Amino acid sequence: MLIGVPKEIKVHEYRVGLVPAGVRELVHHGHKVLVETNAGFGIGFDDKAYKAAGAKIAKNAAEVFDKAEMIVKVKEPQPKECKMLSKGQVLFTYLHLAPDPEQTQGLIKSGATAIAYETVTDDRGALPLLAPMSEVAGRMSAHVGAFYLQKEPGGSGVLLGGVPGVQPGKVTIIGGGVSGTHAAKMAVGLGADVTIIDRSIGRLRQLDDIFGGRIKTVFSTVDAIERNVVRSDLVIGAVLVPGAAAPKLVTHKMIKQMRPGSVLVDIAIDQGGCFETSKATTHADPIYLVDGIVHYCVANMPGAVARTSTVALNNATLPFTLALANKGYRRALADDKHLMDGLNVHEGHITYKAVATALKLKYMPAPQALGL
Repeated sequence: MLIGVPKEIKVHEYRVGLVPAGVRELVHHGHKVLVETNAGFGIGFDDKAYKAAGAKIAKNAAEVFDKAEMIVKVKEPQPKECKMLSKGQVLFTYLHLAPDPEQTQGLIKSGATAIAYETVTDDRGALPLLAPMSEVAGRMSAHVGAFYLQKEPGGSGVLLGGVPGVQPGKVTIIGGGVSGTHAAKMAVGLGADVTIIDRSIGRLRQLDDIFGGRIKTVFSTVDAIERNVVRSDLVIGAVLVPGAAAPKLVTHKMIKQMRPGSVLVDIAIDQGGCFETSKATTHADPIYLVDGIVHYCVANMPGAVARTSTVALNNATLPFTLALANKGYRRALADDKHLMDGLNVHEGHITYKAVATALKLKYMPAPQALGL
């Protein structure tokens, strides 16, 4: 198979779909890889490294999309990229379609087969291709929250760890999954007073064991969220409903009651965000204020630490990329129900139920769409 790797074009996005080591692995298995020039330059992987790994270098994205049988990316295709996709072509990347009707329509019109990293599953029901970026975003959320709490960038002037004689900052994390857990690890490491809110008692028990009493755990109700949010210095939204739009758990009314200069970090913004006042931002312009509360809602947070993120993502995606290349997408999907869960769009059909429900579109089960 000929696999294409275009350069990412989202604002300040430096990650890349394949690192040279991944290219070498694919070439070792008899495949060809076409990489757009300078696709990995921003994180230290130059064209020379890709050539050494066995890739051919394309002069532009149009050449990659025109020639490749499978496109491997990181972020969702932008409108002009959707127009370059074609029927019979496979797209393997993050999609986050539920809050994005424009992209969804673009993929439907393309006729391509679009497999989303974020809905591929494993034997435990977890999301192995979302997990690496959730880990990165979770760890980053505490760092960026601590930074924006400083007075100069617009915060209230609170040091999360406090000092002797001064209470530490209060951090509330909504969602105790992968990103929420990693956010808590960083916040605890900074010395903050940390509370995790989750709707699973079983998960709260696990978190209590993991942190050995260093955090507070609270069962999720509207009352519990409000009580904790209004007195927090930093609120991290780490809610995930696989493939679906994130629920708006923190209302504008709650946010109005927070101390001016407090900070919200919405890790769920890729799926529409879990704060009522959330709107996607970029690394070029990452924050905005609502009622004096700092909102950080960057839709590609891990792109800020692009080299670490790219290597972590490639470690997780490479086995699936190899399976798709070695077997062809039909057999690869038929052989692996977890990879099949990743199929979101196929030849004009929405094949992931949560996406169809969120966008009020007709749903066709993936096996049916594939004729299996």
